[in-house]
Amino acid sequence: MPAAAQDDSQTRIRKLEAEVRALQRKVFPGGDGRYFEPEISGQPAARPSVSTTTSTTAVTDILARLDALETQLQRLTAQYEVGGNAMRLLEERIEALEAANAPAPSPTPAATTTSGTASTTRPATSSTPTPTPTPAAAQPSAERVAAVQAIAKPQTDDAADDEYSYGYRLWDAGFFPEAQQQLTLFVERYPSHWRATYGRNLLGRAYLDDGKPNDAAPWFLRNYQADKNAPRAGDSLLYLAEAMIALDDTKRACIALAEFGETYPALAAGRLQGQYERNLGRVTCS
Repeated sequence: MPAAAQDDSQTRIRKLEAEVRALQRKVFPGGDGRYFEPEISGQPAARPSVSTTTSTTAVTDILARLDALETQLQRLTAQYEVGGNAMRLLEERIEALEAANAPAPSPTPAATTTSGTASTTRPATSSTPTPTPTPAAAQPSAERVAAVQAIAKPQTDDAADDEYSYGYRLWDAGFFPEAQQQLTLFVERYPSHWRATYGRNLLGRAYLDDGKPNDAAPWFLRNYQADKNAPRAGDSLLYLAEAMIALDDTKRACIALAEFGETYPALAAGRLQGQYERNLGRVTCS
């Protein structure tokens, strides 16, 4: 702002100076029309005419305005310098405070304990706890790797069915984590395959058999809601109730069991009758 004000003031001053020169030409013309008095005389003539008095007054006003502009410019410049100095002092104080508050590194003093005539020196205990390293994931044993590799993956003309069948073989052999990985690959890669309902249901069972009902439940619910007429939709609803029982969620377990008995009466009285009755006996539904 001071720089802008100074530029504006300089422009106005140059304009005022031009006006002063014009007035000087009018008030103090030379004999040949080219000479002008360099300064305005401070002594008026004995009998000034009306035009001379008017011109002198106008020049006086211009000079007064010029002085006022110069005074204002000096004041603005001084304010700018004061503000700059204040900002510099403030920055120095902030830097000094930050330096004072910064923790200075210091060696941890040793603590000395004395027992009888013998003394031992040990490092003092730091108040900052040492972070516990995250344990690395347990690597499968060589025997397990060999056992998994011994399970052959089918090689037929239906690649999707081969992926599902390989996951089933891993689950049937009790390799639940490996089955979870394989079946997840299958259901994500082939969501529209006719085996998809089997894959989602079996993936939920792989988690449930691995002691992870919380991970199993979403797959059972997803398979049931995808197509309630699918070959394994009823199985997933019944296994969903079983997962809720494992999670001690009696209310949802009872809802799933009631819906299973109502939606799939043929399964409740046929292929899944034993499992259905066992689950009914594990909860008390109102």
